Amino acid sequence: MSRRSVISAALAALAVGLMGWIMIGVPANAGTLTGTFYADPNSSVKRWLAANPNDSRASLIAARIGSQPQGRWFSNYSPSTVQADVTAYVNAANSANQIPLLIPYMIPNRDCGGASAGGAPTYEAYNSWARSFAAGLGNRTVVVLLEPDSLALQTCLSPSERATRNASLSSAITAMKSVNPNVKVYLDAGHSAWNSAADTANRLRDAGVANSAGFYTNLSNYRWTADEINFGRNVVNALGNTNLHQVIDTSRNGRGPLGSEWCDPAGRGTGLNPTTNTGEATVDAFVWAKPPGEADGCRASAGQFVPDLAYELAQNGIGPTSSPTVSPTASRSPTPSPSISPSRSPSASPTPSPSVSNPGGGCSVAYRIDSQWPQGFTATVTITNRGPAINGWTLNFTFPGNQSITNSWNVRPTQSGNQVTALDGGWNASIPTNGTAGFGFQATYSGTNAPPTGFRLNGVACS
Repeated sequence: MSRRSVISAALAALAVGLMGWIMIGVPANAGTLTGTFYADPNSSVKRWLAANPNDSRASLIAARIGSQPQGRWFSNYSPSTVQADVTAYVNAANSANQIPLLIPYMIPNRDCGGASAGGAPTYEAYNSWARSFAAGLGNRTVVVLLEPDSLALQTCLSPSERATRNASLSSAITAMKSVNPNVKVYLDAGHSAWNSAADTANRLRDAGVANSAGFYTNLSNYRWTADEINFGRNVVNALGNTNLHQVIDTSRNGRGPLGSEWCDPAGRGTGLNPTTNTGEATVDAFVWAKPPGEADGCRASAGQFVPDLAYELAQNGIGPTSSPTVSPTASRSPTPSPSISPSRSPSASPTPSPSVSNPGGGCSVAYRIDSQWPQGFTATVTITNRGPAINGWTLNFTFPGNQSITNSWNVRPTQSGNQVTALDGGWNASIPTNGTAGFGFQATYSGTNAPPTGFRLNGVACS
């Protein structure tokens, strides 16, 4: 698990939707939340964009990261102002008729003294701080991801210290619910490659999860969403309480993990956009809790915004995707055995299918299945233009079976039966001679999942 970034600025953005996309067959809302998350205009990425409008990286960072709502971390110990800070943030979200996402990160000995060390000086001080935090929550729907690392990372705590921490977490839940009955508090459950589901359930139970809305996973990490969903189901089963649901941090898992590396691994990408429309009954929301572009502590100090890191995540991201359909069946990889340290046990990554190229006189197309599970998959399409430069493109192709696109990124698709028409996303409309353009999508299927055929780029056959 990643060390948590230490941040105090608002973590969100104005939803500008600069990368074109369209949803097909949007599923019904799942879980217990409805609505959209608050997009605070004062996030670190928005401040960087405002200060660097002519930077060559700005357009893509704005489209992919600056456009998405993210959570506000409360990680600086300011007991005299925390209530007012929470109130201001919640009131701004209420005025926008959006859901505020708050991440209190103040537990003593947080991160076991790692890259995000700190927290309140004592548990008595923390309990007082938590009551002040709760007092600012108002009376409308609020989502709180309570104390990252507090339960999954306890290797530095004695049994008595764990008991004290559990009591403080339980007390914080009670304080928040007594002030605001509409608050949704979720506890730390690590991620799918850390502690076992049974161990995680025991830790959650000891911290009072029965009095909360459930738990969150993958916060500041890179694990595949499907693996997190399966892990969450196993945790719910181990808890024996179907009223408890899951929230998943998808901010940086668009390309999955890089083995067991937790600290600013290379080649990662942004994941599914924040949404309460998850298509999964056990998952209340996909959120961006860790703001993409803020370091884990290796590329820069934890929490510092790094433009190159943000640009890399944006380039490798799976793109703007709301209301994703996630297969309700088992994950692609089994729940890993427990790990003794954050993210130190590697999880299995999906094996990509072979690329299918369709060379032609004017274009070629490479089609690749990135991940697949029963009844669902994601795929990437790369177009290479062999003819004159193009400014605006349409790619037509035919599915050989009953594949049905449910969401997409970097493209605007429509589908009639097995015929798909994919229009450029606007920002990627130009393809020079021998240049490329790429897009991806998520789809459902049954039976076999053979690659599509009949690719035509602006009417020119690519096969």
